[in-house]
Amino acid sequence: MADSATAAHWAEQKERGSFLGIKLTAIAVRVLGRRAVTPVIWLVVLYFFVTGRAARRNVAEYQARLAAWSGRGNLFPRSRAVFAQYRAFGECMLDRFDVWRGKLRLSSVDMDDPDGVRDALLAGGRGQILVCTHLGNLDVCRAMAEVGEGVALNVLMHLPNAAHFNRLLGESGDKRLRLMHVGDLDTAAMLELSQRLERGEWIAIAGDRVPMHGGRAIDTDFLGAPAPFPQGPWLMAAMLRCPVNLVCCLKHGGRYRIHLRRFDDAAGWERTRREAVIRSAVARYAAWLAEHCLVAPLQWFNFHPYWHDTKDASHAR
Repeated sequence: MADSATAAHWAEQKERGSFLGIKLTAIAVRVLGRRAVTPVIWLVVLYFFVTGRAARRNVAEYQARLAAWSGRGNLFPRSRAVFAQYRAFGECMLDRFDVWRGKLRLSSVDMDDPDGVRDALLAGGRGQILVCTHLGNLDVCRAMAEVGEGVALNVLMHLPNAAHFNRLLGESGDKRLRLMHVGDLDTAAMLELSQRLERGEWIAIAGDRVPMHGGRAIDTDFLGAPAPFPQGPWLMAAMLRCPVNLVCCLKHGGRYRIHLRRFDDAAGWERTRREAVIRSAVARYAAWLAEHCLVAPLQWFNFHPYWHDTKDASHAR
């Protein structure tokens, strides 16, 4: 979680907290149990809520846009709605610690997969791309792929922005998980990813994080207003010419449910129409994300300015 008084790009904002603090919390959860550590997590969440004015404003805007776009004014609690989203984030952090210490099993996770994406994952053959989101708890998906399914997963992300959590994840002993920095995707890296796909490995990349300055983005409607979405996942799919799927993991009634959807097969994308195809893919992804935000409105853990008018207003202050 990060905060800034200005609309600095999310990837330029330093991760709040220290690795030592996170590591000690993880050890405390392992030794004392989740129940004993929960009050500490709530205090940490309260600290971030009180000190994160810009983040509170961004969460409130998301909630207002989702309610207005959907026409459902009852999506969020009538009082302290923003803090409720912070509490959901704290619950997600506790669940992440459970994932890292192996407490979450495949049998305790439900699967929503009408297109048979999991069957393709288990069948082997050439790997595919999973375009994910910061909606819900992605670590559950990682754990199910690595431990439950035994699938090698290459996760592309902005590593410096979450260095502490990524370092702890690396120490958790996940041998089949490979973290890659999206800023390092040069020709050699793409060739290596192509080889990994041929070996049956899968690639996961978020579709709802705007690239840094100079990165390619496309404006599309999201919750009733234009917002920039990265082209990166779709350009990668076009270059690797492989199937693309969508995934998120949401908590329903105390249980996690992984939502998997077949999206498209980039092998069929015409090179001459690549720009139009990618623009359509971004719009379809944004529509999918909006629909799932309605399913779990408190679980989109984005604390940064997202829409153009929000960023412009922040710069003007």
